[in-house]
Amino acid sequence: MRVLMISKACLVEAYRTKLEEIAKFDDVALTVIVPPAWHDPAAPVTLEPGHTDGYQLLVDPIRFNGQYHTYYFPTLKKRLAEVRPDVLHIDEEPYNLATWLALRQGKKAGAKSLFFSWQNLERRYPPPFRTLEKRVLRGVDYAIMGNHEAVWVWQNKGYAGPYRVIPQFGIDPAMYPPRGPRDEGRSFVIGSANRRLVPEKGLDLLLEAAARLPGVWRVHIAGEGPERPYLEQLARQLGIQDRVQFDGAIPSCQMPTYLQQLDVLVLASRTLPHWKEQFGRVLVAAMACGGPVIGSDSGEIPNVIGDAGLTFAENSADELHTHLLHLLQSPALHNELSQKGRQRVLSHYTQAQIAAQTVAVYREMVGK
Repeated sequence: MRVLMISKACLVEAYRTKLEEIAKFDDVALTVIVPPAWHDPAAPVTLEPGHTDGYQLLVDPIRFNGQYHTYYFPTLKKRLAEVRPDVLHIDEEPYNLATWLALRQGKKAGAKSLFFSWQNLERRYPPPFRTLEKRVLRGVDYAIMGNHEAVWVWQNKGYAGPYRVIPQFGIDPAMYPPRGPRDEGRSFVIGSANRRLVPEKGLDLLLEAAARLPGVWRVHIAGEGPERPYLEQLARQLGIQDRVQFDGAIPSCQMPTYLQQLDVLVLASRTLPHWKEQFGRVLVAAMACGGPVIGSDSGEIPNVIGDAGLTFAENSADELHTHLLHLLQSPALHNELSQKGRQRVLSHYTQAQIAAQTVAVYREMVGK
């Protein structure tokens, strides 16, 4: 079974461990196309080296780089003729030009096609994207949804085909080893690790909740973004500026070490009219490292955490404070959630498991 995947997300080295796991299946010959870089307005992403064993990684140019809705691979038609895939895995949302063009070209090449979606809010797009979306929903053979609410969104918009809910990427447990026992003699380290410091990540709630904690503690905030000046000012207003450290952007290869220093990872996301938490992969990474996690009930977060962490009503600094206080004062609870979190990742969120579920979809598509 020949599979051709197009994915700008797979520029990230850690994500490509899933590709290596897919390639381990004897009945899959995998080829993946990525651009040389993605000019994200928030922070440019360039192709990271490594994790290319067992499959063919092709680096092809794209047009309209950085334009999420209109970019596409101009060489895809040529690649389809070379690879002659049975399955075309379009790692992209169904309302984008890249998806529609790939679907059309894939059909001409005789390939079955699927799209991937995180979209958990129902949005109405202007022409021509509304038209492209309708054509993709009618013409695609399969859909992989990254969260449960995406199923409702796309079925409500007319998708009637087969689907499975599978996260886009999991965790390689070997890359995220569990931390050692907590040192009771040092500060209790509360952490947040988001790529972007923006209002929807609720970092103001984290500072407000932490400010009322007793004892010796620190807050570490990873990431960069427009919210940082406000958060620095808020820390000063709360009188905790000496306990809050802004660590900037953390490269993906350094994230395991960063997470292992934390005694708890907080994802305080808040739903806004244009955004709701789609998954929260940092929760999985932190649980893999054996750190307890606390998350709001925005979007998919409660489904990701399950009973292996603590959740609170979004925008409630009081509930978040209570959870932090319990973890700070109860080593038994801290140890229990550390063990549960690691086990939940091993049971549900490894790259090997995500790969196996994805290959099962490929087999279903081609009738194997």
